[in-house]
Amino acid sequence: MYIVRKKMEISASHSLKLSYSSKCENLHGHNWNIYIWCKSEELNEDGMVIDFSHIKEKIQSKLDHKNLNDVLPFNTTAENMAKWICDQIPHCFKVMVQESENNIAWYEKSE
Repeated sequence: MYIVRKKMEISASHSLKLSYSSKCENLHGHNWNIYIWCKSEELNEDGMVIDFSHIKEKIQSKLDHKNLNDVLPFNTTAENMAKWICDQIPHCFKVMVQESENNIAWYEKSE
C-alpha cells in the first residue's frame, strides 16, 4: 500500500450557524492547516498515488482567501470541511483540519 500526505495552509473566514449562542456565529478568520492522506495499492503511470499539485489545485484554489460560507454549501465546521475535502480528492481516505493550535477535527473513511 502506498500512502502520501499533503499539508497545505489556507487563510479564510467563516461564520457558523449554531443552535446556541456563540462568538463563532460572527464572521471571523483562521489560518487553517489541512492535512490530506491518500492511498493506493498501485501507482499511476507517473509513479504516483496522486500528484501533490493536483491536491493543491482542487482545495487551496477554491478555499484560500475566501469567505467559506460563500463557497461551501454547508455549515463550515472543521468536521464538515474535513469530509468535504476528503470527497474532492481521488484516493483520499483521511483529512485533518486544524483551525487553531488546539482545535483539530478529522474525517476518515471507514474501510
